[in-house]
Amino acid sequence: MKPGARLGALCLALCCLGGARGLWRSDSHEWHKLIMVHHWPATVCKEVKDHCKDPPDYWTIHGLWPDKSEGCNRSWHFNPEEIKDLLSDMRMYWPDLLHSSPNRSLHLWKHEWEKHGTCAAQLEALNSQKKYFGKSLDLSKELALNSTLQKLGITPSTYYQISDIKDALVSVYGVVPKVQCLPRQGDEEVQLLAQIEVCFSKDLQLQNCMEPGEPAPRGPEARPPASLGLEICKDGVLFYPALNKTNH
Repeated sequence: MKPGARLGALCLALCCLGGARGLWRSDSHEWHKLIMVHHWPATVCKEVKDHCKDPPDYWTIHGLWPDKSEGCNRSWHFNPEEIKDLLSDMRMYWPDLLHSSPNRSLHLWKHEWEKHGTCAAQLEALNSQKKYFGKSLDLSKELALNSTLQKLGITPSTYYQISDIKDALVSVYGVVPKVQCLPRQGDEEVQLLAQIEVCFSKDLQLQNCMEPGEPAPRGPEARPPASLGLEICKDGVLFYPALNKTNH
């Protein structure tokens, strides 16, 4: 090989090595906690009513998100064959509420893997598509958000103080969650309960999403990723809407 060619090959190898190292270790992809996100179909469908079709009447998974990184490996594409053993549970607990196409859930799962899963894959417990989606399902089942809310007496068609909902969840999980709402719109009297986040450490132990007494962010920081117009609930009253099946 000619000297120039050797030099070019060496530079290419170093660039690739540097790129791979940067993929997982650069500050831009460093994260500290995982956010297990569930959303309430009645509120999501109110926000995106033109696209919502046959929504379930129970809390569903939105995603498992590292807190400070997105799209860590753009070449690691979603492959539904890798999660074929999970599809029954995925369709039930992690449906796509936003797209009405026949393969609508594949759209959501692809988005969640390529945006969030490729970053969560820094953990050995989540370093494949099957592990990422499987562990997400496991964490959701462990939290049992639907039955937990019911046992706490938190049910749809009811007004609540946001502090009462957060305190009730703390009493069960032992950590402070983050609760998001759809802000008051049009003839709505109050904000609507929309999304609940429960956070985990890198060793998949529950941890606070917000520190006790920490004020809710305001402005752009109040909006979670892929928020659909949601924001962290303001102190005060919210409404937990029931699903109106006649509209879907």
